[in-house]
Order: sequence, then structure tokens, then C-alpha cells
Amino acid sequence: MTAAAPSAPRLYYEPKVTVLARPAFSSPDHLRVQWQGESTDGERLAEFAGRLCYMSQHNPAGRATREYLENIKKQGHGSVLEHASYSLLLEGVSRSLTHELVRHRAGFAYSQLSQRYVDESVACFVVPPAIAGDEALESTWRSQIEGAQAAYVALVGQLMERYGWVADKVHRRKMAREAARGVLPNSTETKIVVTGNARAWRTMLELRSSEGAELEIRRLAVMVLRVLREEAPGFFSDFEIYQADDRHEAARISYHKV
Repeated sequence: MTAAAPSAPRLYYEPKVTVLARPAFSSPDHLRVQWQGESTDGERLAEFAGRLCYMSQHNPAGRATREYLENIKKQGHGSVLEHASYSLLLEGVSRSLTHELVRHRAGFAYSQLSQRYVDESVACFVVPPAIAGDEALESTWRSQIEGAQAAYVALVGQLMERYGWVADKVHRRKMAREAARGVLPNSTETKIVVTGNARAWRTMLELRSSEGAELEIRRLAVMVLRVLREEAPGFFSDFEIYQADDRHEAARISYHKV
């Protein structure tokens, strides 16, 4: 009896970004700040940390929180932004993208799907932005990923037989998958949890949303920027999203590497 051919893989044409965690700030009664204007817990945490440095909780200038943070960014006092961290679940991104993403070390933590343990015979794939929408290019690309996935399925089956002497079936399966994954392309979809403080996110977004960034990670950076700007405008309001000459969105920042 021959093994069933793998079904057509699911394709991602854009990533999915989900907020998992955000700051929760509890203002101490004995050092209360005279808050002004609308703000989130993360923004208030950063303002509190900044005001503690000068014991200016009484807010002598009467600044709203987001006005205060605008001045912090302008002055380059980015250390207070490190107190506020945001955790995001990123899906529909390729392993090629995450190889670039995890190069951002300072201020970040990562937890990514493991190809050693997860069955990639049902893997999804990310269509590269430069290929998406072109029928001929997509056809060539699709034939390659479908062939790679079929090879993966066949190799896992053969390796399970080769490692038949391994009594622990779970360990045998892991051994088979870790060897077979070598045929899977960079376009294989992965999922990753990323936690970063606001300063680290700003640095990553400045670099990866620019016109010089690779298209897939640039697309993700612009999407993350929109999500985080909604979460905490005071941290990310100085980014401008625009349509670049290459017909893809990009972003630029007013206050560099705060």
C-alpha cells in the first residue's frame, strides 16, 4: 500500500501579529505622579521611571504623558523606554525571516516552533512578497516547495524504518524529523513569540521597516509598527508609514536610535 500524497500546503501571503502581553503599572501611593492626558500603563510606567530620576512627580510643566514621552524621544533618553515590554505572537512568517529577526538580541527574548518535534508534513509556506501575484513566478515557486515537502514526508518514513532499532518511538520520530527537515526551504512557515522592551522594538522597527530591508521582514515590521502604535502611541508616534518607490510600504522615524 503506497503512502498518500501530502495535501496541497497552505500558503501565507501576509503575517499575523497577536499581542500576548503588555505592561500593567501600579502607581505607588507615596510617589504619585500628577498624570495629564490619555495614556496606557506602559507609557505611564516609562514616565514614572523618568520622573523618578529628578523627583518631578508633581509634573511642574503640566505635560501630558505622551507629550512627556515625545520630549524623552527628542532628547534621546531612551533608557526609560526599556521598562515597558510587549510580547507578540508572530505567525505566517518564514524561517528565512526569523533568521534575520533573531539577530536583534539586546532587549529581546524569542521562543520559536521546533522543526525537530513538530510534524512538517503539514507545514505551511510563506509566499515571498516579490513573487506574490505573479502567476508564472508563483507556479515555479510552488512546484519547488511541494516537491520539498513530498521529499520530507518520504524521508521521515524511510528514516523511521532505518531507526527501527530505537525502542522509544517518540525519540525515533524526533531523529527522523531532525534529519528530514534539511530538505525544507527557507519559505517554510514558522511561529515565534517575541518579547521586547519599547526601546528594543523601536530600534528593530527603524532598521527593518526601512526601504533597504528585505521585503518580507519589512512587511512584518510595518505590521508590528501598526500594532504597537495602537498599543502605545507615545512610544511609536514618531514613525511615519509611507508608500515607497518600489510600491511596498516602508516606514521612517524622526528620532533615531533613542
